[in-house]
Amino acid sequence: MLKLAAFSELTRPRVTLAVTLTAAAGFYLASSAKLDILLLLHTLVGTTLLSGGAAVLNQFLEREADGKMQRTCTRPLPSGRVGETDAVIAGGILIVSGSLYLALLTNLLAAFLGCVTSVLYLFVYTPLKKKTPVCLTIGAIPGAIPPLIGWAAAKGSLDFHAFLLFAILFTWQFPHFLAISWIYREDYKRAGFAMLSSTDPDGKRTGRRILAYTIALLVLSVWPATAGLTGMVYLMGAVLLGSAFLWFGFEAALVRTTTSARHVLVASVVYLPLLLILMVIDKNV
Repeated sequence: MLKLAAFSELTRPRVTLAVTLTAAAGFYLASSAKLDILLLLHTLVGTTLLSGGAAVLNQFLEREADGKMQRTCTRPLPSGRVGETDAVIAGGILIVSGSLYLALLTNLLAAFLGCVTSVLYLFVYTPLKKKTPVCLTIGAIPGAIPPLIGWAAAKGSLDFHAFLLFAILFTWQFPHFLAISWIYREDYKRAGFAMLSSTDPDGKRTGRRILAYTIALLVLSVWPATAGLTGMVYLMGAVLLGSAFLWFGFEAALVRTTTSARHVLVASVVYLPLLLILMVIDKNV
């Protein structure tokens, strides 16, 4: 049972759940009046397998860095609860099975997007984390693809509305992860990660970027209503949520403390699911 729990921890269940829920939102928003429950279920299973496999292999690739950071040193690989070979095999099986599952039971576009997500995350974003702060921009791409997987599974194609979802998820990740990098900046330095916070001792650049992206997110979040994807209920909710998030962005830019960064982090975790729920409740198409 302990081994099973360790393998489960390797898949990062909370992150995987968040990825799967964004795919579910994309599927629902792309669906016609009659929701295909079975197809939705297949989409969620395939996305879950892919996300879990990517999490396992990411932790294998970063096992040495994880061992140097206080927040990650107890993870299954650095703590020795799971062997390296076992992790590689498990991660590979999950990714291959997830890709095949989506290809066979949803469509090839959804499977292709899932594979692109895994490749970018594991073989572009992960190695770049030790080379350049630009890694955050690259990492935001696979982080924003899951709703496209859901959309593609439901519709078999992508359109402007789908890319609006992508843009919102892409932009949301910057204040979220910049806040994390500021909170754990000493950990990231020890591990050798090239985060912006590692070369920003007073936090001015980090704070300015958090503020800039919360402003951009507020602007982007009203676009689904103006583009006809959602209605007025969503629009009002998006403005309220975006304004609240922006408040914490201003705080992070002005105060630049660990506490203000935590406020941004908590606000980001609350903001995104509420925004997606509003989209689902008030969708027009």
